[in-house]
Amino acid sequence: MSTVREITYQLLRDLGMTVIFGNPGSTELPFLRDMPADFKYVLGLHERSAAGMALGYALATRQAAFANLHSIASSGNGLSSLVDAWHGHVPLVLTTGQQDRRQLLAEPFLVSRAVETVRPYVKWACEPVRAEDVPATIARGYYLAMQPPRGPVFLSIPMDDWTHECPLVTARRVSQSVSPDAVALDEIVVALNSSRSPAIIVGSQIEEDQGWHETIALAEHLVACVYQQPIASRWTFPRRHPLFRGGLLPAQQPLADQLAGHDVVVVLGAPIFLYYAHVPGNAIKPATRLFHLTNSPLDAAAALAGTSVVGNLAVAARYLREHAKARKSETRSTPVEKPQPVPEYPMTPSYLFSVLNRVIPRDAILCEECPSSKGDLDRHLLLDEPGSFYSVPNGVLGFALPAAVGLQLGNPNRRVVCPVGDGSIQYSIQALWSAVQYQAPVIFIVLCNSDYSALKSFCDFTQVGRNVHGMDIPGIDIRKIAEGYGMAATHVERTEELEPALRDAFASREPRLISVKVAKGGQTCMGMDQSVNPPNYR
Repeated sequence: MSTVREITYQLLRDLGMTVIFGNPGSTELPFLRDMPADFKYVLGLHERSAAGMALGYALATRQAAFANLHSIASSGNGLSSLVDAWHGHVPLVLTTGQQDRRQLLAEPFLVSRAVETVRPYVKWACEPVRAEDVPATIARGYYLAMQPPRGPVFLSIPMDDWTHECPLVTARRVSQSVSPDAVALDEIVVALNSSRSPAIIVGSQIEEDQGWHETIALAEHLVACVYQQPIASRWTFPRRHPLFRGGLLPAQQPLADQLAGHDVVVVLGAPIFLYYAHVPGNAIKPATRLFHLTNSPLDAAAALAGTSVVGNLAVAARYLREHAKARKSETRSTPVEKPQPVPEYPMTPSYLFSVLNRVIPRDAILCEECPSSKGDLDRHLLLDEPGSFYSVPNGVLGFALPAAVGLQLGNPNRRVVCPVGDGSIQYSIQALWSAVQYQAPVIFIVLCNSDYSALKSFCDFTQVGRNVHGMDIPGIDIRKIAEGYGMAATHVERTEELEPALRDAFASREPRLISVKVAKGGQTCMGMDQSVNPPNYR
C-alpha cells in the first residue's frame, strides 16, 4: 500500500490542486518534503498573505485553491483570510499541521485547537480521527468547498499521519448546480408582467454562478433599471450600460428611498441588504414588491423582507427572460457627460481614478481596498468585462494585496491593478515580496493621505466628533518599503506626473508600486451625508 502522503498528492493532482500556497512550520514539513515536480509552491511571508493569495487564485480560476499553513498560527494569523473567503463564497481547502498524535495528550508545544477556533467561518472543519482518513477528508473538503454557496473548509492534520499506509482514494464527480423552484419563479414572472417600473439589483453571486450574460439579457428584455448591491465585492453588470444606475447605499432608509420609484424589485445574487451605518427605516417601501434570488440558503433565511428563491442565478435569470413579457424600450436622451475632476494639489482621489480610467486596459482586473475613496473609484473606473472587480467582502483589512497577487497568478493574460490605501496596505504588506518572487506583474497604486479617512468620515456621519485617538498615520514611506521587498516603486505628487507613471507601469511586465499623495477624504460616509439623518453616538 502507498502512504497517506503519496495518496494525497495523487488526489490533489486529480482534483486540479497542484499549486500550494503556504507558510510552512515544523508540523508541515513531513507533507512538504520532496514535493512532486508537477506541483508549485507559492510562499507567503505571513499566513494572511499565503491564504489571501490562495483566495485570489481561487477567484481567478473558479476552482478550489489549496493552502497549507502552520499549526495554531493558521487560525491566528490566517483567520482573516478565512473570514474573507466565508463572506465572499470563495472555495478554499486550507490545511494545517498538528502536533504528533502520539503526544497530543501531553499538550506539547504547537498543539493546535484551530478546528474549534475557525468553525464559525468555514463550511466544515475537521481533524481526521485516523491517519488513513486524511485523503478522504481532503476529498470531502474539496466537494464541500465547491458546492454553492462556495466557501472555505479547514483541515488539521497531525504531522505523523503522512507516513502511514493508506488505501487508494480516487476523485469523484459531484454536481454543483441546483435549479431554483419553477413555481416560485413563475410568481416573479407574473409580478414582472404587471410591473410599471421594474428594477434589478445585481450581486456578487451572479459571477459565482456564471450568470453575467444572462443577467444583461434579462435587464434588456425587461428594460429594467439596474443597481449594484451595497458595498459590492464584485461588479456584475457593465458600468457603461445605459440601464445601469450605480450602487445602492448601505443603510435602510437611504436604500429604500433609492428604490421608491420601482413597484417590483428583483435582487439577483445579493443579501437583502448589506448595511453599514444604522439609519432605520423599511427594508423596502411598502408599495414595492421585493423578490430575492440567491444561491445561499443563509441569505434567504436572513432577508428582512421579500420572497426568497434559492438556486442557480444563471438558470433563474434565463428562466425569467424566457417566460416574462418583453417591455418596450423607452426613448432615452443622450447621457450627459459627467464633468471630469480638475487637477489640484494635492490631487483628489477622483482625479487619480479618472486618469487611471483613461489608461487602464479594458480587460484589466481591479482588486481594491481604499475604503475612504471607494465612491470615487466606483464613479470613475468604468470596466465592462466579467471578472473585472474584486473588493473586501467584509470590514477586515488586508484583503487586496494578497488577493491581487493570487488573481494575477491565476489570470496571467490580464493585468491586475490594486488601488489600496496607505493604511490598508499595512495589514498584508508582505504580499509585495511574493509578487516579486513569483513575477506577478500587479500594479499597486497606494493612495497616501497619512490618515484613516474612512474612520474620520464615520466620526462625522455619526456625530462622534474628531476628538478620537489613532486617526492619523504619519511617517510611512511606502516606496522604500516596496523597494526593500525588491519591487520597483515610484512616488507621485504632481498631477502631471501621474499619467506617465501609470503608462510606464502598464508597459512593464514586472510588478510595480506607485504611491500617490492625495487630498484627505472622508467628506461622506459610503456616499451618504448628514441629510439621511444618521444616528448620533455622542
